[in-house]
Amino acid sequence: MRTIAEINNKIQHQTAVVWTVEELKARVQAVGVSQVAKEVDVITTGTFEPMESSGAILNLGHPDPPIKIRQCWLDGVLAYAGFGAVDLYLGASQMVEYSGAWDVSDGDEGRDMRLRSPARERGGGHVIADLIAGKAVRLRALGQVTDCYPRASMETTITRDTINQFYLFNPRNLYQNFIVGVNGGDRPLFTYLGPLQPRLGNAVYANSGALSPLLNDPDLQLVGIGTRIFMGGGIGYVSWEGTQHFPLQKRLPNHTPIGPAATLALIGDAKQMSSRWVKGCYFNSYGPSLMMGIGVPFPVLNEEVVLRCSVQDQDLVAPIVDFSIPRRVRPTFGLVSYAQLKSGRITIEGKSVRAAPLASVFLSRQVALELKQWIEAGTFTLTEPVAPLPMDRNFVAQDRLGAQISLD
Repeated sequence: MRTIAEINNKIQHQTAVVWTVEELKARVQAVGVSQVAKEVDVITTGTFEPMESSGAILNLGHPDPPIKIRQCWLDGVLAYAGFGAVDLYLGASQMVEYSGAWDVSDGDEGRDMRLRSPARERGGGHVIADLIAGKAVRLRALGQVTDCYPRASMETTITRDTINQFYLFNPRNLYQNFIVGVNGGDRPLFTYLGPLQPRLGNAVYANSGALSPLLNDPDLQLVGIGTRIFMGGGIGYVSWEGTQHFPLQKRLPNHTPIGPAATLALIGDAKQMSSRWVKGCYFNSYGPSLMMGIGVPFPVLNEEVVLRCSVQDQDLVAPIVDFSIPRRVRPTFGLVSYAQLKSGRITIEGKSVRAAPLASVFLSRQVALELKQWIEAGTFTLTEPVAPLPMDRNFVAQDRLGAQISLD
């Protein structure tokens, strides 16, 4: 029916018809897929959720004399410095190193003070969010002294405007689907899904269901390497398949996966991003992470695009996983639909269990709406992927721990 070039021409002339995916779903129920495919040019999707496999690349620029940084802390959070002399990578889930964050005594009292410090609940995601918000961040670095880099250390403060490059490179974002966490044991568990109460006291899910970008493109026909997206309030791109990309996950007849499946690696200029859409967070007794808003536009090239995007929460499922079993493969209590999850209660073995999301449904809607407004204003056009994402990746686990490795 259409090409991306034709849609972009309409976007540039501000004549494109753009709907959020929720608007599309409602319209399909009213008039059907064929009619909707004639009416709309672009569908916007969005999510706002924790994305701990994220981080920032920073280039500081050289002091005088110059330094070859080998260790570096940003507000007490260790950044990786094994690149060029003043290139750093700051991981979102890296925790504060207490001794690097606070000046305290070496005695027992000092150590106790560090453990009680609120800095425990701070990590790389908070530092990234502070830089995006324009705040100053303290930097402490140790250098390897060489003839061309004679400086041994430096301490300073940086902001996003006083460094060269500052961009997010996130190895794994936008899970196509995920799990529902529960705890069948006798004590509380503190997990990457948050606290799980004992004896099936609660259930936590991470995906936004029918709002989620990749559940509306289950075969990855519209998203590929080079796809332009809304990323943290700025413009980003799909740079590669994400880590743990598993498109071979079992699927329903509507092509949507029954558990964790495809993922994306994303890249975007953090200097363009907004503190509204990038926030540091902390999971009690687990660690820090990063909340991000990501929006993906879908060009309506044919009726199949509309058909896939019309999927409803009752047509999507996720596995209920028991975290009380400390193994990689944990037992499940079967599958549950996102309609049931979003009702606030699910039933597990005859017991009614409270269910709550990690993803913000309200802010996910706001991401899709803001992206829609960008496209309608003609400031955001669509891109043709330069290569498709692979659909044949399997999931490899490390099942040979302890195996002898010969160095001969």
